[in-house]
Amino acid sequence: MPLIRIAEAASLLGVSDDTVRRWVDSGALSATKDAAGRAAIDGAELAEHARQQANAPKDASGVARSARNSFVGLVTNVIQDKVMAQVELQCGPYRVVSLMSSEAVRDLGLEPGSVATAVVKATTVIIETPGGKTS
Repeated sequence: MPLIRIAEAASLLGVSDDTVRRWVDSGALSATKDAAGRAAIDGAELAEHARQQANAPKDASGVARSARNSFVGLVTNVIQDKVMAQVELQCGPYRVVSLMSSEAVRDLGLEPGSVATAVVKATTVIIETPGGKTS
């Protein structure tokens, strides 16, 4: 069972150390001591808490899709030439970049401040772990 220290848990969840401590004090998370005697949270429990707390903006498009990875956000930058464009969205803490035709940018009315949904359908997703652990 991986144990995650309070500061690291806070960083992973995008909250302060004090918020994680309040969750522990209220019973929303349980803490134990790690090998060094510091407060730590079971990784699986933290992952479940993160999943339950995930609060992405709702996609208001009403479109049904097979892709499970969609991110609603604000367009923060559009760089375009005559043919192609690069569109950047800030979706919560994540920056998503899409390359598309300049015609598509015009048709969709994409400009900084627009609300848009990035839909990702990939056959390859690479997962990395710290320290080069392999199984």
